[in-house]
Amino acid sequence: MPAQQLQQQLEILRNQLAEEPPLSEEDRASLYVLTQEIEAQLARNAAAAPDATLVDGVNLAVERFEASHPTLTGTLRNILQSLANMGI
Repeated sequence: MPAQQLQQQLEILRNQLAEEPPLSEEDRASLYVLTQEIEAQLARNAAAAPDATLVDGVNLAVERFEASHPTLTGTLRNILQSLANMGI
């Protein structure tokens, strides 16, 4: 169930990246890379080899976008919670 919730949050993030107010190319690219890393972790089966740097990356994104993109930040926090629920 946590993996399914994480997939849903990733889909919401992808939609927000497509629709949100303008992000710089650098910001958009960093969030895209972050979603790819999360998906790779899911593909490897999160319980088998959790990647602590993944959580650090999401935390950094939360800090980076907190003031400028609160909706995006909320989604990133939900992703963090889903990762925590999966033991990552």
